[in-house]
Amino acid sequence: MMAGLDLTELLDLALLLIAVGALSGFLAGLFGIGGGAILVPVFYECFRLAGVPLEVRMPLCIGTSLAIIIPTSLSSFRAHYRRGAVDMEILKRWWLPIVIGVAAGSVTARFAPERLFKIVFVMVAWSAAARLLLARETWKFGDDVPKGFLMRVYGFFVGLLSTLMGIGGGLFANLLMTFYGRPIHQAVATSSALAVLISIPGALGYVYAGWPAAARFPEVAALQLPFALGYVSLIGALLVMPTTLVTAPLGVKVAHALSKRALEVAFGAYLFIVGGRFVISLAGGH
Repeated sequence: MMAGLDLTELLDLALLLIAVGALSGFLAGLFGIGGGAILVPVFYECFRLAGVPLEVRMPLCIGTSLAIIIPTSLSSFRAHYRRGAVDMEILKRWWLPIVIGVAAGSVTARFAPERLFKIVFVMVAWSAAARLLLARETWKFGDDVPKGFLMRVYGFFVGLLSTLMGIGGGLFANLLMTFYGRPIHQAVATSSALAVLISIPGALGYVYAGWPAAARFPEVAALQLPFALGYVSLIGALLVMPTTLVTAPLGVKVAHALSKRALEVAFGAYLFIVGGRFVISLAGGH
């Protein structure tokens, strides 16, 4: 027995995490996202079964997700960069505002109501999904991304919202770039690089924020060393990371093999499904 689970239950959880890691890595390469939208709900269920208290369960899910996104997004970024698809100019404009947004997100998470961010996420995700699925090219903010202050504001909110939701940032960056008329393949490639900028400081912030949790809950094995470091589950990360690294380059190959329209439809369907998950959680009051 460990954390109230027998060996069979632990094996089932381990196999689930390995499979989910493969899926999140593939999505990271395919859509330039971190895969956190897949990882967070699965981790939530696993940590519930492991007896992690409700008040620290969600931060542990988000912190672990951000830690896993680090190698996944690095692998995805390298594969896209070798194909010359990454817009380095956008990276130069966004890196500092995004890092500031990540820091702000670590603080805001303690005070802002979670429902507000879920509602904003659903509105943005479903509007973008409708645009992509219906091929409404006229639904856009402009012909190209802005150059000045507005672009920095966008970067700040990409970092802020992504840190609060543990999704790596690629999703929001991808939406913004497509709404400004950038090709979907370029948006996917550049978003994979932005996920690196968000996941590293984000994960470190959750390690720091969760450091006292082990002392507050000494009876919870899942929060103690060597199983966790702050709000990052080391055992969860070790089970998920290897398969994400294997499948991320495969996702990149598939993304570049698809036509523009096929990739738009696939990404639009993904946004609709992820947005629906948050609608269900909002309706259920979770």
